Amino acid sequence: MTFNYIKAIESAKVYDVAIKTPLVAAPKLSQRLNNRIAFKREDLQPVFSFKLRGAYNKIVNLSEEDKAKGVICASAGNHAQGVAMSAAKLGIEAIIVMPETTPDIKVNAVVAMGANVVLIGDSYSDALAHAEVLCDESGYTFIHPYDNELVIAGQGTVAKELLAQTDSPLDVVFIPIGGGGLASGMALYIKALSPNTKVIGVEPVDSAAMFESIKANQLVTLDQVGIFADGVAVKRVGDLTFDLCKQHLDEIILVDTDETCAAIKDIYDEIRAIVEPAGALALAALKKYVKREGFTGQNMVTVNSGANMNFDRLRHVSERSELGERREALFTVEIPEKAGSFLDFCNHLGAYNVTEFNYRMCSRNKAYVYVGVAIKHGSQAEKITNELSELGYNIVSLMDNEAAKLHLRHLVGGKSVDVHDEHLYRFEFPERPRALLDFLTKLAGRWNISLFHYRNHGAAFGRVLVGFEVPNSDLAEFQAFLDDVGYTYVDESDNQALKLFL
Repeated sequence: MTFNYIKAIESAKVYDVAIKTPLVAAPKLSQRLNNRIAFKREDLQPVFSFKLRGAYNKIVNLSEEDKAKGVICASAGNHAQGVAMSAAKLGIEAIIVMPETTPDIKVNAVVAMGANVVLIGDSYSDALAHAEVLCDESGYTFIHPYDNELVIAGQGTVAKELLAQTDSPLDVVFIPIGGGGLASGMALYIKALSPNTKVIGVEPVDSAAMFESIKANQLVTLDQVGIFADGVAVKRVGDLTFDLCKQHLDEIILVDTDETCAAIKDIYDEIRAIVEPAGALALAALKKYVKREGFTGQNMVTVNSGANMNFDRLRHVSERSELGERREALFTVEIPEKAGSFLDFCNHLGAYNVTEFNYRMCSRNKAYVYVGVAIKHGSQAEKITNELSELGYNIVSLMDNEAAKLHLRHLVGGKSVDVHDEHLYRFEFPERPRALLDFLTKLAGRWNISLFHYRNHGAAFGRVLVGFEVPNSDLAEFQAFLDDVGYTYVDESDNQALKLFL
């Protein structure tokens, strides 16, 4: 028999643990973007995320026999807290399997709710595999984070509330997508009761599993996913959620890290709340949509899906938000190596304010500088590039160069004449004590490390830039080493900005 999602949403008992979150107007953004914008504040839930709704709706509907056996889930974040709180409310044993890389703040939050935490592996995949083994051994009921009818129905209650909170018809609703549970539940309910409302899903450009699946008209498993918006970092969406999103979403918009950081700042400026990256995706997409379509006077809502932000990550958000708003432009510029050349360069910039200037002498003839300039809008970056080029400067924009934005601004220090056969790689190291040691052990002294830069960004994985001296005759063996290490990597050896400085 076909599952009746609408009936399940309208009868869901999520309010035993969840709250009806407010729909909050955003007057500053509304004025700036010439549309009526409001936030659906799921970041105000008891576990600071909508995930509580789906987890509880699934668990409360278990048979008494299954409740007695206990429940289990694999999660490094919001779903874990939702399952733990739901189980505590119902007096059920809960096992939460989390990667060893999970920040202590999240582990402690789950333990405080009375759940038993098992830490294993470096990734969600490792945790999931172990949870499945425990299910088979002990008979626990597995609580899926998104691909289950009752979980989807629980998340759909967000849409039920939203439609009841609006006096005027909604024109567009923006919903973040990880595995697709929230987008599925909300989209099917909105389309059933308000068919003229456009429902737009949002994913990061580097975690676009739903976008790629719908594009291919079949489930696609991503080779790797970005780690910044970890709340939606899913390699493969669900079977149910894929079908529902394909059927009910009008489109999916992809946003990058800079755009997400800018949206986090926008939300803070508007309501003094700090959401996690996944919780800001919807607003980042709304801004792109308004710019693309040129719409004005429409009623638009974004779902602020969560606020489980690691404090350490705020530094990274602050650095990148200006780039996301296109209020800062980054360049490499070649200037003469002589006294007064920096003054001449600044004079040529005229009224623009220099926000960053990184430089170290590398020859007696010319210097390469890493420059940040405050701008009012993105088109000014191109204008600066053209103006300086006409004055004879060799200038390269770094606005879309991830390695330059992550590492180079902290590394500018000149080249070494003693380095030979250098190859640069950008890695994602698991944030656990032996990650670097494991890396160096497998390297086994076979190739010299000529450069190493790591900076904590408050995530489960650290971003690391490493230089190796590898002669051409060793490249095949070196590739085998990279594959053996198993960490996500990007070859940056041909990155022009890095070549200029490093």
